[in-house]
Amino acid sequence: MSHSAPSPSVWTGDFPKIGIRPTIDGRLGGVRESLEDQTMGLAKRVAELIQSEVRYPNGEPVECVIADTCIGGVAEATACESKFRRENVGVSLTVTPCWCYGSETMDMDPIRPKAVFGFNGTERPGAVYLAAVLAGHTQKGIPAFGIYGRDVQDSGDASMPADVQAKLLDFARCGLAAALMQGKSYLSMGGTSMGIAGSMVDYAFWEKWLGMRVEDIDMSEFAGRMKRGQYDAEEFERAMSWVKENCPEGEDYNTESAKRSREQLDQEWSDCVKMTLIARDLMVGNPKLAEMGLKEQSQGHNAVAAGFQGQRQWTDHFPNGDFMEAILNTSFDWNGNRAPYVVATENDALNGATMLFGHLLTNTAQIFADLRTYWSPEAVAKTCDGYKLEGAASDGLLHLINSGPATLDGTGQQADSDGVPTMKPHWNITDEEVQRCLQATTWHPSMTEYFPGGGMSTRYRTQGGMPSTMTRINLVDGLGPALQIAEGYTVDLPESVHDTLDQRTNPTWPTTWFAPKLTGRGAFTSTYEVMNHWGSNHCVLTAGHVGNLFITLASILRIPVYMHNVDEARVFRPSVWNAFGTDDLESADFRACQNFGPLYGRR
Repeated sequence: MSHSAPSPSVWTGDFPKIGIRPTIDGRLGGVRESLEDQTMGLAKRVAELIQSEVRYPNGEPVECVIADTCIGGVAEATACESKFRRENVGVSLTVTPCWCYGSETMDMDPIRPKAVFGFNGTERPGAVYLAAVLAGHTQKGIPAFGIYGRDVQDSGDASMPADVQAKLLDFARCGLAAALMQGKSYLSMGGTSMGIAGSMVDYAFWEKWLGMRVEDIDMSEFAGRMKRGQYDAEEFERAMSWVKENCPEGEDYNTESAKRSREQLDQEWSDCVKMTLIARDLMVGNPKLAEMGLKEQSQGHNAVAAGFQGQRQWTDHFPNGDFMEAILNTSFDWNGNRAPYVVATENDALNGATMLFGHLLTNTAQIFADLRTYWSPEAVAKTCDGYKLEGAASDGLLHLINSGPATLDGTGQQADSDGVPTMKPHWNITDEEVQRCLQATTWHPSMTEYFPGGGMSTRYRTQGGMPSTMTRINLVDGLGPALQIAEGYTVDLPESVHDTLDQRTNPTWPTTWFAPKLTGRGAFTSTYEVMNHWGSNHCVLTAGHVGNLFITLASILRIPVYMHNVDEARVFRPSVWNAFGTDDLESADFRACQNFGPLYGRR
């Protein structure tokens, strides 16, 4: 896809860096001197690994900062901390091949996510330091992750075992996700939609758990900017041309009496594109507005996520937000490929936060959906002439569908290196894949009975076979936020079966058929029980089996996970979580999160 002009983005400027702290045995006179090269070499190899594998949301490689010297005591630890503060280090990783003085060399910052990697070698007791310093973190109430290879290595072995690499990279991605959120905003565009609890934005959640602020605007801001032309007129014309070429209008499913005129539909298309530009500008700003004399408006709200109330105060009079949300949540538009703007429909800020987690952990677009229906094998067979669900769907299907805000990446028309459907970071999406996503999508006049003000709704069907993770954050009175996770697969159905089931809901909305992986335990004894245990009407679908990353990030933020089907071997939490129980890990997670409280909380 050609890049006509750069898209304004919040993902610019001074990103948080990952700091590497090489700690060393401080005893001079032969001990420290013999370890200097090995210790600093280990730090450099870890930095090289992270910089080669982890990227910021704009596609740039993450930056690592290494302490100027090895850290043998408190003076060098303090010098390292000064450098980290100057360099905007948001994540800390201590590495060592040897014994060090635990409390003198540890990172004492109470907020910065931190881990310690102790090299598993017998010549020097790096594992002993790891255990000692983690005990110090536990005793001082500063949780840290412990990384320790399964197999003993020779002291001169510069290789990085696969299990160590996996934990280093998982920690780096999750720590970076937490650091990237800090100081940013959630933009609440409007208020509560149709009494949905998730759109009753809870300031304390965003401030205490995520380190963000909530910004509010009334939806009249959209009407005012549309009326006064407070958007980039040149970009609007370019966007309209792109829409006419790439967004085919599909069948109008309204009854004859409810159909809107061609003139009205054309105006709705125009208004939908204007709303898209305005919502983006409200989130991240736009220097073009300053050139128009709108300096205050040009700054935006520093928002990495937003929500649009829409129903009903807006949609009774103006086009709905379906096109706006779908395009902003997508990894491309008329300006080419770019990072998606996370926008939650119905201003469901909790789903918005969950989408933000998924985006920051994977750098990919997220599907926003209702968890609308559980279809049992028996119900499918009864409805579809005896059709039998098989494979991943043999225990039934979950129908993920909503009125149009799901990302176009969710068509499943992108593929990984093995040809498996997925959603990719925007810098890896090819022009051909962009076109396939667009061609798999049709845009339909919204159902007038739902949306008297009109608008265009997205229709597509997600390609089956995509490994996926369904998630949701819920707020619980007296507990705070809690996270649900279900890994599984998208499912293909025969055209006739899909149409029969899809028509039961609304033919103008995008559909994803999802089958969770079952474990035979708890909420995952059956697909029905997954639906039955879900805590809200909304959910998020992320490409890949990445429930382990959600669990790690949640532990950093102190959000307990009360439902997941991630294998225990993939679960990675701070070492202090072991002190709260090693048998029932779900209960231990709740106790640990309650004990330490929200990462940014003031207790």
